[in-house]
Amino acid sequence: MIFKLFKKYQSIIAYLFFGGLTTLINFVVFFIFDSGLHWNYQVANFIAWFLSVLFAFFTNKVWVFGSKYTTVKAFFIEMWSFFFYRILSYFIDAGIMFVGISLLHANSSLTKLIDQVVIVVLNYFFSKFFIFKKRD
Repeated sequence: MIFKLFKKYQSIIAYLFFGGLTTLINFVVFFIFDSGLHWNYQVANFIAWFLSVLFAFFTNKVWVFGSKYTTVKAFFIEMWSFFFYRILSYFIDAGIMFVGISLLHANSSLTKLIDQVVIVVLNYFFSKFFIFKKRD
């Protein structure tokens, strides 16, 4: 019974596991460039975002959604699609933070928590139904 449940929710479990690792990579890379090397925080944040999204692409492709491709062109189309939707979710992320903190004057920690739940669900939806969908 437990194995049956695991198989049913395997992609969601894997997505949450690798999403946690992606978040960890983002924080560590940001800390190294921001606090360790004293680079501008926006540059550090961009590098952290880029490396964590790159990590997320390969882990989502292989271990979460089991996507297979037959040509180099198909690989790059899938990668472009992944980055496109991650950029889109980044702007949604920034919008949620702006509305929550600047317009509604909500607590920043609560706003970020709500924001991250929305973004994780949104990224899973994008990945499952638009990026790594099963193709004939």
